[in-house]
Amino acid sequence: MGSRSRATRAKGRPGRPGRARSRTVSGSLGLTVLSALLPGVGLIIGGRRRLGAFVLTLSLGLLGLGVYVGLTRRDEVLAAAVVPSRLLITSVGIGLLALLWIIVIVGSHRLLRPATGGPGGRALGAVLVGLLCFAIAAPAAVGVQNVLAQRSLVQNVFQSQADSKSATRPSTVNVKDPWEGKPRLNLLLLGGDDGKGRVGVRTDTVIVASIDTKTGDTALISMPRQLTFMPFPEDSPLHKLYPDGFGKEGLSLEGRLEWMLTAMYQNIPDAHPGILGPSDNQGADVVKQSVGEATGLKIDYYLQVNLQGFDEIVDALGGITVNVNERVAMGGISSAHIPPGQWIEPGPKQHLDGFHALWFARGRYGADDDQRQIRQRCAIKGIVDAADPTTLVTKYQAIAKAGKHLLRTDIPQELLPALVQLALKVKSATVSNVYLDVSKLKLKYLHPDYKGLRETVQKALESKPSDTPAKPTTSTPPTKPGKSATPGKTATPPPPTQNLNDACAYHPTGDDS
Repeated sequence: MGSRSRATRAKGRPGRPGRARSRTVSGSLGLTVLSALLPGVGLIIGGRRRLGAFVLTLSLGLLGLGVYVGLTRRDEVLAAAVVPSRLLITSVGIGLLALLWIIVIVGSHRLLRPATGGPGGRALGAVLVGLLCFAIAAPAAVGVQNVLAQRSLVQNVFQSQADSKSATRPSTVNVKDPWEGKPRLNLLLLGGDDGKGRVGVRTDTVIVASIDTKTGDTALISMPRQLTFMPFPEDSPLHKLYPDGFGKEGLSLEGRLEWMLTAMYQNIPDAHPGILGPSDNQGADVVKQSVGEATGLKIDYYLQVNLQGFDEIVDALGGITVNVNERVAMGGISSAHIPPGQWIEPGPKQHLDGFHALWFARGRYGADDDQRQIRQRCAIKGIVDAADPTTLVTKYQAIAKAGKHLLRTDIPQELLPALVQLALKVKSATVSNVYLDVSKLKLKYLHPDYKGLRETVQKALESKPSDTPAKPTTSTPPTKPGKSATPGKTATPPPPTQNLNDACAYHPTGDDS
């Protein structure tokens, strides 16, 4: 009598058709899984046809929209990923969508479970629903966290044009078409030696990235850190103070260090604070003006990397892979003839963690600026290669956290969407090195030939990158601690530009015996 009453109640229960009596536990569990894969199907089978049809149509519509956007509007999505307001809306949307999906699964299972399933069947159903809800909630939570981490990174590193100060960047941003009338975007990449217990900052790495705004082809110009008498534009207040360039005659080699390119970032703002006008980074503005005059390029923005955090970003990416063409010293002082305690040995496709990657980029003992500059560019390439979609998705929170400690820039938020689209062009275009003839241009001596340097840069930007593999033109470091550097073979001067893939290919040099 009691069983008949329960069956009768189940038959008359709203939304629970009579055939639910005969549905098995395994059948209801299978339909619950199906309803999770196709939200709305379970509601239709369970008797809530109108609601189920609406949910199913909405689900298929969102799926189709996602596929369409992913295939045809990827660049626009990536551009939106640097707009803080859109990132906030996206995080809320992900959370809301996951919540509604979970509600549909739970509701579908309640309609689909058999009335006579018993305690065991109900427990099994509850476990399955819990697992399905977790399978949705967990990735949704990670997605929300990644989106919010991206928002935090953008807000911490990139300020709006109105909220930041720069004495050298363009005064306005044409949001609709930032590259109108601008064939090239020139970025100054600075590597500072900030560190615990370190007094002052020296920019040991100064690279100009000149990007063709139509094709994305990029030319990298590495400026030797020991350049002296760096010039300034005639309309700059610094030109009046240093009409013959930043330097002094008759200085010893040690004293000359304070008048080289590497020291300008710190020394000029210290001596003449605020001379260029309001700025959030006076040192960067000074170097932008001077490097722009030396290369004949108008430097638009700078991107400064704190080398103290370089290892953190590499570790966040899971390491980088580079070709090591010569023994790289980890420590040591060349001027005092103190050899390093460890070396990074030559070898192809070596996977380096953050600690070793930093030494690969900065190792100085037994090497000159040319060798270090090549390694630095290859380290940058290694980071770009390591930042594949899978790595970005799975490790993005750590990457974003490291990025906030690593980066400083005067690129405004308003420019980021267009800059992301340009970066996509750069990733699939040609990245080349501009070869600077050190001897001909007297780059390691007093009074470098800046006129010749400007002509070299102009010629390189007008030429096409060569496919000829780069060859070392300088001496190699000692093969064993305590040995003197062994001169390498002098190669034929390379063409004006060289493909970065070729420059970073495996071509070991020197005597490894």
